[in-house]
Amino acid sequence: MKQYSILVALLVFSIHVAFAGGPWPQPKGKGYFKLSEWWIVFNQHYTDAGRLDPNVTTGIYNTSFYGEYGLTDRLTAIAYAPLLSRNYMNNLRSATTNDILVAGEAINSLGDIDLSLKYGLTKPSNSIPISVSLTLGLPTGKAVAGALNNLQTGDGEFNQMLQIDAGRGFKLNDKVSSYVSGYAGFNHRTKGFSEEFRYGVEYGFGLANQKLWLIGRLNGIESFKNGATAETITSTSIFANNTEFTSFGVEAAYYASKRVGVSASFASAFRGEIIAAAPSYSVGVFYDMNR
Repeated sequence: MKQYSILVALLVFSIHVAFAGGPWPQPKGKGYFKLSEWWIVFNQHYTDAGRLDPNVTTGIYNTSFYGEYGLTDRLTAIAYAPLLSRNYMNNLRSATTNDILVAGEAINSLGDIDLSLKYGLTKPSNSIPISVSLTLGLPTGKAVAGALNNLQTGDGEFNQMLQIDAGRGFKLNDKVSSYVSGYAGFNHRTKGFSEEFRYGVEYGFGLANQKLWLIGRLNGIESFKNGATAETITSTSIFANNTEFTSFGVEAAYYASKRVGVSASFASAFRGEIIAAAPSYSVGVFYDMNR
C-alpha cells in the first residue's frame, strides 16, 4: 500500500491565546510567555487526493515554550520552541492473522524551533494596526529516526516565512471587549520542499471583566507544489511536502490572577491533503506582562 507523510506540527504555531500573535507588537519591555502541551493521535489521514485512508495508530506530543518580548514599542522578538517532541507508532498488525508486521516504536527529542521578528507598520495607537514579521524555521529536530526511518520531530530543512497581519479591537458593550484579526504569509522551504501560502482569521471576545477569553480561528495552508521532492516516505512522519489543509479551532483562556492564566484549545482540519484526519488538543499556562 502506498503510504503518505503527515503534517501536524504546522498546526501548533497557530494555537496561542488572544494577546499573543496578531498585528499587535508587545510594548517595549513587556511580554507574553506560555508553556503548553499539544497532542494528536490518529489512525487515518487525508491522501494527496483529499480522500481518507487508514494508517497505523500514531501519536505526536509536544511540550512547547512560546514567548513574545517587546524590544521597542514597534519591534517584537518571538520564539516558539518544542522543548520535548515525542513521535510514536503502535504495532502494525496483519488484518488476517493479527501477527506483528512492524513493531511499534517511539522517539523523543527537541523539535524544530521558530524564531521571529515582528514590526508594527502603524503606531500602537492606530485603530487598525498592521504588522509584518519574518519567521525563521530552524531544523533542530530529528528528520530521520526509528528502525524504518519513519519517525520525525523535524523536517530537516531551513525555511523562511514573510507574513502580514491586520486587525482591530473594539467593545461590544461596557462589559465585553472583542477583537478580530487576519494574516497572510509566504513560506519559502528548502531541500526540495514546495513553497506555501498561509492564511488565517481569528475572532475573540473577553467576558467577566476580560478574565475569560473565548476565541475562534480558521487557518489554512496551500502548497505551490513546486518542490523537487515529489514522493513522501511514510505515514508516521510529522512533516510532509505539498501539504494542504483548512482548519478550524477554538480556545478558552482564563486569567486565574492578574497576569497568570490557563488555556485549553482544540483544532481540526476539515479539508486536507497529506495531513492527519484527527483533531489536535492543547492545554497551557501563560504569563501576560501587559495586565
